[in-house]
Amino acid sequence: MFGRLQLRALVPATRAFKTAVTPSAHRLMASPLATRYMSTEKVNFTFIEADGSKKEITTAVGETILDIAHSNDVELEGACGGELACSTCHCIFEPAVFANLPPICEEEEDMLDLAWGLSDTSRLGCQVKVTKDMEGMVVKIPDESNNMM
Repeated sequence: MFGRLQLRALVPATRAFKTAVTPSAHRLMASPLATRYMSTEKVNFTFIEADGSKKEITTAVGETILDIAHSNDVELEGACGGELACSTCHCIFEPAVFANLPPICEEEEDMLDLAWGLSDTSRLGCQVKVTKDMEGMVVKIPDESNNMM
């Protein structure tokens, strides 16, 4: 029905863009990923691991407890990768720190209901970002976790 020459006539000879579209530098610098790694504010705190050992950590403000644990070889599972789909990054905070954490969402409450060793000051490490007022805090890692994934 259509010959080779007729098909070529249907295809435009030029492309709409002659160069690749690249984001401008100011947009890259304003991205959450960039600001996360560019934070100059640091906080010191302690993890108490499941075996009772203590690990002193210095980290940037804005990091999640789960990310900090993984980057510092702390035994905190995080089976879902921080997607709020499990309770394996369950942490126990000091009452004073817990009182100043942002409010817990309904999805996190649902996941915490599945957590091993739940306490009144439990939160999921993937949902808690470090702030400057957490200087000197202690985060306890429970001795077990429920991995239902």
